[in-house]
Amino acid sequence: MALLDTIQSIKKRDPAAKSLIEVLLLYPGVHALIGYRIARVFYNIHFYFLARFISQLFRFLTGIEIHPGATIGKRLFIDHGFGVVIGETSIIGDDVTMYHGVTLGGKSLESIKRHPTIGNNVVLGAGCKIMGNILIGDDSMVGANAVVTKSLPPHSVVGGVPARQLK
Repeated sequence: MALLDTIQSIKKRDPAAKSLIEVLLLYPGVHALIGYRIARVFYNIHFYFLARFISQLFRFLTGIEIHPGATIGKRLFIDHGFGVVIGETSIIGDDVTMYHGVTLGGKSLESIKRHPTIGNNVVLGAGCKIMGNILIGDDSMVGANAVVTKSLPPHSVVGGVPARQLK
């Protein structure tokens, strides 16, 4: 049911999507999420090597790298997707839209929470980099190619390098 919910959500959010079957069969973000969900099962039972193997297989197939340790909410839409990297301790809320080239990266080599937390209903523009253990508040928008290294309150609109409030 979660897969169908995601596919229906993508069709509503993408004017280029003509049918549910098109989204299921032709959208690499959907394929990457399927691979992530499979890998996550093995990660949760501590079969780390198998989980990483599955995630790397789907990375090879889709160009989207999602670490199986990441936590992903409902209805994530990875549009176009190539070059997306979602780090191990990333947390992504519900109804997030993410464009190609987005990185949710870490700034530490320690075994701690080192990747960002993305709130609900957030839009991450193409090529943006969200780095470190920071929070992007609900209903925020991060502009294309922005570099965010500090937490953002809800309803933020940011862009630039380094990212700054635009609204």
